[in-house]
Formats: sequence, structure tokens, C-alpha cells
Amino acid sequence: MSEDTSLMAKPKKLWNGALKMVRGEDSAQMIEAFTSEMTLVAEGLCEDQNKLRGEVNQMMTQEDRRIQTMESRIQQLETLLDEQEKEHDRTLTELRNRLAALEKQNAARSREEKGKKEKKDRNLIQQITILIAVAAAAAIAVILVWKLV
Repeated sequence: MSEDTSLMAKPKKLWNGALKMVRGEDSAQMIEAFTSEMTLVAEGLCEDQNKLRGEVNQMMTQEDRRIQTMESRIQQLETLLDEQEKEHDRTLTELRNRLAALEKQNAARSREEKGKKEKKDRNLIQQITILIAVAAAAAIAVILVWKLV
């Protein structure tokens, strides 16, 4: 019978071992170990999350500074652009005024030169007329002298 008992004891022992595992005689220790490990994991995650929040806040602060710097630079560039635009407008107005003055001068010179030319032309015509009159008078004198001789 001892052999039957030992043969029966092995499956019973195996069954009891499986039941222990399912029932968990060490389940309190396992729960405690699981809880402590999960607490450790949760604390680590909390630390990581806090560290990430800090980094995100730092990055947002840096980005806000960059934005303020860029806005300041943009404002400076807009001011500079406005000043340059005003300077270009002043220069353009000055050039237009100079051009208008030069055109007036040119028109006055043209009128003056035209008047001088007309005066020269009149003087030339008068001189030619006098020469023709002198030549005609000389021709008449020569003809009269020829007819009298």
C-alpha cells in the first residue's frame, strides 16, 4: 500500500501546489510587493512629469522672450522703414523741385535765345536790305553816269 499511497500522493501534491498558486497563500506578500513596485513606478512617473512640466515652462518662457525680441526688432525695422520712406519722399520732392526749376531756366533760356536769334535775323535782314539799297543806288548811279557820258 505504500506504493499506492506514494503514487496517489504525487498527483495530490501537484494539485495542492497548483491550488496554492491559484489561491495564493503568499498573495499578501505578492500584493505588498506589487503595491510597493507600483508606488515606486508612480513616484518615478510623477517626478518625470514634474520635470517635464518644468522644462515645458522654461521652454515657454524662452519662447516668450524670443517673441518679445522679434516683436521689438520688427518694431525697430518698421520705424526705420518709415524714416527711410520719409527721407525718400523728401529727396523725391527736392528732385522734383530742382527739375521744375531747371525746366523754367531752360524755357527762359530758350525764349531768350529765340529772341536773340530773331533780333539777329532782323539785323541781318536790315543789313542785307541796306547793302541791296546801296548796290541798287550804285547801279543807278553807274547807269546814270553811263547814260550821261
